[in-house]
Amino acid sequence: MEDRVKQQAKAILTAYLEQGKMRKTPERFAILDAVYTIGHHFSLAELGKILEKENFRVSRATLYNTIELFLRLHLVDRHHLLGETIYEATLKRREHSHQVCTVCGEITEIVAPEVMKAIDNMKLRRFRKNGYSLYIYGICSTCQAKITRASKKKKK
Repeated sequence: MEDRVKQQAKAILTAYLEQGKMRKTPERFAILDAVYTIGHHFSLAELGKILEKENFRVSRATLYNTIELFLRLHLVDRHHLLGETIYEATLKRREHSHQVCTVCGEITEIVAPEVMKAIDNMKLRRFRKNGYSLYIYGICSTCQAKITRASKKKKK
C-alpha cells in the first residue's frame, strides 16, 4: 500500500497509544507495517509467517492482541468467510464489496458503484455509518469451467 496510507495508520496508532499512556512497542509497529504491506486479505497464520520471514518473531498472543487493537482503531477489518477468519487493512477504503467462490474460496474485491450510491443514500435513524462490506457468494469462472468439463466427461 501507499506510504502515505501506512504513515496515516502509524499516526493513528501512535496517537491512540500516547493518549492511553500505553507502550509504543516495536512489535505493534512491525505488525502494523506488515498488515499495510501485504496488500490483500490475510490470515493471522500468514501474517505470523511474513513477520517471521522478516526475522521479527512475535508470540501468537501478541499477534492476536495487536490485531484486536487494530480492529478497535478501524485500521483492520475482520471477515468470516467460508469457515475461515481473514483480515485486511482498511484505512484506505472503508466501503467495498467481495465476490467469494464457494468452491475454491477465492476472494476478489469488486467495485460496485451502484451499491455504494445506494448505501450513501440510505437514511439511517440515530446511526452514523463508518463503512460497509458486502459479500457475493457464487462460483468463479475457473471452478465453473472445471465443473462443466467434469459433467461432460460423466455424460460420455
